[in-house]
Amino acid sequence: MSISNDVITIAGNIGNDPISNETRAGKAVINFRVATTSGYFDQRTGAWVENGTNWYAVSAFGNLAEHAKGSLHRGHPVIVVGRLRQREWEANGKKGIDIELTADAIGHDLRRGTSAFVRRPRSGQGSAPAPSEEAPLDDEPTAAEHAAWGDAGLVPTGDTDLAADSEEAQGRAMSFA
Repeated sequence: MSISNDVITIAGNIGNDPISNETRAGKAVINFRVATTSGYFDQRTGAWVENGTNWYAVSAFGNLAEHAKGSLHRGHPVIVVGRLRQREWEANGKKGIDIELTADAIGHDLRRGTSAFVRRPRSGQGSAPAPSEEAPLDDEPTAAEHAAWGDAGLVPTGDTDLAADSEEAQGRAMSFA
């Protein structure tokens, strides 16, 4: 007997700050919602016509959840590939259907902006990171992440090394909010 899953790809915007947690077994999990809006350009009126918004509940586990925690925030444009699941619910006399996606891959939608990739060492691989490279508190970017963003021509906003008067630097500035 073969098992098949409904694998889909969605592109949309994160609707809430992702919520990270752990399963009972101690495995990392992150949950957030993604809104996708479809539409078309009406040549008769010269205007964009929206067909409505679909909302998806997205969950990711393990390393994907840990990496998503440090990378994703509300409003970010993302592309998510995962397994589709439909769940009926009832609460306070209301009924509805949730469309859930268990993510296999998540990435920023680069049609809408730039992103920098920083490879994280696998657990149990190599030696412990130097103190200056340890994961910072409160999800502050590491020195390696700053270096990768610099290599990509990006400068974090609020960076003390940023020349605030430079138009070029302001044009390359990005936000970590």
